[in-house]
Parts: sequence; structure tokens; C-alpha cells
Amino acid sequence: MARYLTRNRLRRIYKWGGFPVSHDRKLKTDEYDSLHISLEDLPRTTVITNGQYILIEGVDDDHPYVAKVTKLIESDKKKKALVQWFARVGEVPPNKLKLLGREPHPQEIFYYEGPTCEDEIDVESILNTVQVHQSTLSYWMEVLYVKLSWNTKVFKVVTPEQIETATAAAPRLVPTPGRLRPALPPSPPCSPALAATPRSRAPSRRCVCCHLSVSRLHVSSVPESLPCREQEFQDIYNFVESKVMDGTGGCMYISGVPGTGKTATVHEVIRSLQRASDADDVPAFNFIEINGMKMTDPHQAYVQILQKLTGQKATPDHAAALLEKRFSHAGPKKESTVLLVDELDLLWTRKQNVMYNLFDWPTRRHGRLVVLTIANTMDLPERIMINRVASRLGLTRMSFQPYSFKQLQQIIMSRLNKVKAFEEDALQLVSRKVAALSGDARRCLDICRRATEICEHTSLDPGAPGLVGMSHVMQALDEMFSSAYVTAIRCASVQEQLFLRSVLMEFRRLGLEEATFQQVLVQHQALCRVEGLQPPSVSEALAACQRLGACRLLLLEPSRLGVLQRVRLNVSQDDVLYALKAE
Repeated sequence: MARYLTRNRLRRIYKWGGFPVSHDRKLKTDEYDSLHISLEDLPRTTVITNGQYILIEGVDDDHPYVAKVTKLIESDKKKKALVQWFARVGEVPPNKLKLLGREPHPQEIFYYEGPTCEDEIDVESILNTVQVHQSTLSYWMEVLYVKLSWNTKVFKVVTPEQIETATAAAPRLVPTPGRLRPALPPSPPCSPALAATPRSRAPSRRCVCCHLSVSRLHVSSVPESLPCREQEFQDIYNFVESKVMDGTGGCMYISGVPGTGKTATVHEVIRSLQRASDADDVPAFNFIEINGMKMTDPHQAYVQILQKLTGQKATPDHAAALLEKRFSHAGPKKESTVLLVDELDLLWTRKQNVMYNLFDWPTRRHGRLVVLTIANTMDLPERIMINRVASRLGLTRMSFQPYSFKQLQQIIMSRLNKVKAFEEDALQLVSRKVAALSGDARRCLDICRRATEICEHTSLDPGAPGLVGMSHVMQALDEMFSSAYVTAIRCASVQEQLFLRSVLMEFRRLGLEEATFQQVLVQHQALCRVEGLQPPSVSEALAACQRLGACRLLLLEPSRLGVLQRVRLNVSQDDVLYALKAE
């Protein structure tokens, strides 16, 4: 299949061929016999008529949709076309292609008989004409072959009558009396020049393969772009670029609750900088990434950094010494190193030396080390700088705020890449639900992915709709929030549930993911007064806290610390909020 360059700056011109051949008073539409498409300042014109096969803007430039024109109409001064869709090999799920019992031809298409396929398109989304049978014409024309139909379940042999039915559905009408129309010239062959035409709108096509949506909505898939984080991307990019360009070091501390795009944004920044480096716009640099969650001991950070930087293996103490030497002395033709440390708060040690070194090494004159640290806790640097001079470190901070429901909608639509997979109400429901709980984009994508899988399963029923609807989203929400932890929260005592609510309130007040028992107790006693309950004593609240820790809903520091022990959730805030709101 040839490549269709749909982003050229040449302007397309669409005109009807002659006068309307009929008028529908009820629908207030005019039907036309042909559509003329030309490029500005170019003489060639392509004529689209009923029964002609066309290429329509698809997911991207390389994969246009294929359809057959059944009617050309104008409604509310908008030029429209009714079409019969055909599915290309890439639009059929791989597991369904096995039903063919053979390898499909790359130019093969299938007469689409599936449900929920909107057959009205904007004519401005038409790219070109295409031939769907073997041609004996002497000039070049792209040829596609169709011999089977596809109804999302089975393949069947297509009869000539079926192909003709697509045109017969829109019979050729006699012109309105009193109106004359000129004879139309025969349609010219497909023109590569005409194919290179700009279009900014894709057709509203609803025949979607659910498996495609499932893969795009997976949290592990790499999105083509990062919507709603443009400013954060630019700030991080400018920070790293300036350090690499100047050959200096620096450290940026990035904080925010889970699922707000921190790691994904940094990865996109690094990919952009690497492309700039390949183009010699930015000096070459080394990129290293470590994750505190993937280490059995915080001191393993030294080992991983040294091995990824030099390929050398060493014990943690030896690796720390070698890194100290490397970042303290100048070297010939020394490249800058960009180090990403994810889940930084898990690298905490009693002496706090691991995190202190990560903040301190970028300040060395000859280090040429740029460190990007990511954590959920906003004030982590202050905690580890006890009795040390923090001001000289020159730490740059950035905070990622939770996504709003409109941003979550935009993220989902960006992942789907213009594919119409969700009913609008269903998309709003999941976006508002997650935004009200935490604004976690990963949780939102998980729910949408599960809802798509449920829709795919129910689509085996011929009468079921093809789009993800409210019922699918509600079922996915129930599944996501019906874990053992949610059940435990619902079965907890009133004081235990109030303590969990107090934990969430204190987290939001601090902007952190942890607090001391004493801080939570203040919220707990105030909440009891609001609820008209007797505030618990310190020992009663401590007992409720320890019971929640025993069932692993909370993570607690050793009890010998008493009211100063730190409290963290061992479940997502979404689960807690969902369980408490249900109660």
C-alpha cells in the first residue's frame, strides 16, 4: 500500500458536480450525483461518484480506511457521504485472522458487516479513489482485493450481489424537473499528487476492534504524546538541557501523588534530548535509571549506578568509593551523566547516606552529574538534611498536581488516538469517578482497559453494542474496588474507619504520603466531634491504629516510638475512599 501524505500544506477544494438530483424535505438534505476534488493551483480534478471505492483518513497516514460511496448529500451546508465500510487486514484482530486458515494477502480487504459502524462521513476526510478489483488499465492505480466478508466473528464468501448492494442501497435518481445539469466526465485514475492533501479531521468511524483499545489503554504502553503535562515537560527539559549544554551538574526533586505522570514525563524528556543529541543539537550524554522499588537494599543503588555507567561490578562500599572519585575529579572528554532515581523515598537508610550522596554529587565542580529524583513525599529532602547544610545543594523542585476529570478524559482520548471506542457518558463517568478519588491516571486507564475487555466479551452477543458503555464501566469499577482490602475497610469498626479518614485528611493537608500518629490523632479527634461522637483517648486511637496495621491496611514504624511513629497507607487512596464512601 502506498503512503498517503496527508499533512501537505496544499489546500483541497471540494465542489458538487452540478445541481442536486433530489431533495428530502423531511431530512432537509440535498442529494448530489458527484463530488469534484481538486488541489489549489493544480489543474487535475478527481470526481467521486456513487458506487466508487475511496480511501478515507485513518488512524495515521499509513493506514487509511477503505469504503464504498453509496450516497452524496448536503445537510446544514455540510458536505457528507454515506459509505459501506471495508476492513483491512490490520483492522481484524490477529486471533480472528486465524479463522481464515491461511495467510491473508497484504492488499486484501473484507466487506464489513459488523455492528455499530457509523456510515456517514465528512467528504473532507476523503483522501483518494482506489480500485478494489483487478484492473487492466494501462495507467497506475492502487488495487485492493475483496473476496470475503467480516462481521467481527466469522469470514464468509462475498457474493457479487453483496458488492452491488452497497451501490443499490442508494439508487440513481432522476434530476428534479426544471433543473438541468451538465454531463459529468469519467472519473480519472488515482493521483499520487491528490493523495498528498491536508486534512485536519478524521471521519467519525465507530467500528472499532476492542483489542486495539485494550493495548493502547495499558499503563505499560508508551504513549505517542503526554497531554496535560506540557508545562512540566518544558520545565524539566529546559533544566536538563541547560546543565548538559553548560557541562555543569544539578538536581531536580520531582514530587506528586502516584499516577500523575511524573516518570512518564521524565522519560519523554530524555527521549527528546536523545533525539536532539543524535542531531548534534545537544552534546552527547549518558542516561542511567534506577528504581528504589527494584532494590533489596538501598546501598545497591551504588552498585547499579556504577555498573550502568562503566560496566564495572563492585561491592556497595567499593562502588560508592569509585563513584565518589568519579564525580569529584575532572576527566578527559568527560560526558555529562543524567541519572533518574525513581521511588527515591525507598532509598532511606538510618544514616541517610545514600540519598545525601545523590543530592550532593551533582554539586561537585567536575561531576557533570544531573540527577532527577522522583518521590511521592514533598518534604523528603528536608528530612534527610538534618544537621546538614541543605541550602548549598541548590535543589530545584517541581510538584505534579493530580489530574482533573477533563484532563483524564483528554488522556484517555489521546491513548485511543481518535478511535471511537467509548460512549461519551461512559467516558465521563470513569473520568469523574477517578478525579473525585485521587486523579490517578493509571487507575483511570486500568478501569477503562477492564471496561473495554468486558465490552469485548459481551460483543459476542450479536445484539450487543460495539462501544464501551455505562454498564461496562460500572462493572469494571465494581471489580476494581472489590478487593480484599476494600472488604476489610468496610468491615472495620466505626473508630477504625474514622482513623482511616483522618489519615487521608492529614495526607492532603501535608501534601505527603505519610504522617505521624500524633498528627493523625488531631484530625481523628476533630472528626469525631464533627460526627457527634466521643473523641477517643490516645490509647484508644493507638489501639485502632495498631489493629489497622495488623491487617496490613496501614504501615507503621516500630511501636516503641509511640505517638511519634510514622503512618503510611498500604493500599491506594482510591480504595480507601471508595470503601468509605460506600459505607
